[in-house]
Amino acid sequence: MDPILDWLQIAFLAFIQGLTEFLPISSSGHLILVPQLLGWPDQGLAFDVAVHLGTLLAVITYFQRDVRAMTHDWTRSLITREVTSNSRLAWAVIWATLPAVVLGLIINQGLEASLRNPILIAATTIGFGALLWWADSRGKQTRDEHSLSYRDIAILGFAQALALIPGTSRSGITMTAGLLVGLTREAAARFSFLLSIPIIAGAGTLKLADLLAYQGPIQWNALLGGLVISAITAWVVIALFLKWIQRLGMAPFAWYRFVLGGVLLWIFL
Repeated sequence: MDPILDWLQIAFLAFIQGLTEFLPISSSGHLILVPQLLGWPDQGLAFDVAVHLGTLLAVITYFQRDVRAMTHDWTRSLITREVTSNSRLAWAVIWATLPAVVLGLIINQGLEASLRNPILIAATTIGFGALLWWADSRGKQTRDEHSLSYRDIAILGFAQALALIPGTSRSGITMTAGLLVGLTREAAARFSFLLSIPIIAGAGTLKLADLLAYQGPIQWNALLGGLVISAITAWVVIALFLKWIQRLGMAPFAWYRFVLGGVLLWIFL
């Protein structure tokens, strides 16, 4: 049975989800650490579905013009074979999503529980944080997301598949891959956010199917509150991140990951 959440838990957990989903700092590390530090039980399946739908709503709303243009040009390309920068970008998102879908189906066959190990999450949080820092310092940062080649798309797709290992951070590893293929920080972030749309939608659909089969009581006010708070938080995070990342760089997020991983090791070792 899912726990009964009070409004402090609802607001704080939804805020944490909205904050960490799109920053390169590992949302899974936070969702393990926060309940441990505060003595809270797991928030349950229904709440997870709600806050993920909130972050999906945020990214679609923020990129609504891009999504409309990509959808229009992609649909038109199927009929007329006309290629535009938006249709190429739409195809890039589709092809880069496939590796994560395939690996996700494999993990759902019984491997997911074994991967949710706090020590593994601490190690991946630190290790992929170091890789993010290295990519930020070594990447050429001269290209935008519309210039991706098939090779680049494959690299980004397989990088996103690695994010199914908890602690990797989906946004972190895809931004890392984007920087390694020469994208600017802003372009790497933009493509990472666009790439999140089918992944979050797919994961949310699977969780929603589980929720529909759930027989226990559902705390609807908690779900609505979590959805709204996570959506607002995530929208603000996306806007501020894209505004500041070119000047800020990835080093502060890498350092934060080192600290988070260290705290996880201190708690669970």
